[in-house]
Amino acid sequence: MNPTLIKRRFTYIFISVAVCLIIGFLSSVVTQSSVNDWYLTLNKPSFNPPNWVFAPVWTTLYILMGVSAGWVWSKGFHHKWVKTALYHFGFQLLLNALWSIVFFGLQSPFWALLVILALLVMIIFTIKWFKLVSKVAAILLLPYLAWVCFATLLNYKIWELN
Repeated sequence: MNPTLIKRRFTYIFISVAVCLIIGFLSSVVTQSSVNDWYLTLNKPSFNPPNWVFAPVWTTLYILMGVSAGWVWSKGFHHKWVKTALYHFGFQLLLNALWSIVFFGLQSPFWALLVILALLVMIIFTIKWFKLVSKVAAILLLPYLAWVCFATLLNYKIWELN
């Protein structure tokens, strides 16, 4: 592979990972007071993971998301499929951040459930578009999809129990 292409791919991956981690960090800052206060008072299902699990899982997922998006971006933003894939990615990333704001910031499990359902749909569309550009990039998003499916079930059960 051409050294210029390798450098470009690395740069795009680095930028994309940084953006995803920054979004994740900002979401956690906005919601931290509710996590340590309101969230502790909620009835949760038996399969609710301990709180310490969420930070390493989300950090790993944001890194995988960033690598995936950078991989797609490195294929050339001038390509229609790359643009479409990255627009979907950006929209799902905004929904990801919005979920934290709605669930923890607004303390609304019901409205957060609606947001996470929309997020699931956007992740599926993003994977579809990423697959057209790069199968590797699409595969890197599968753990994220699996976790958000689990989070959707968890969100539903928390809403149902409260």
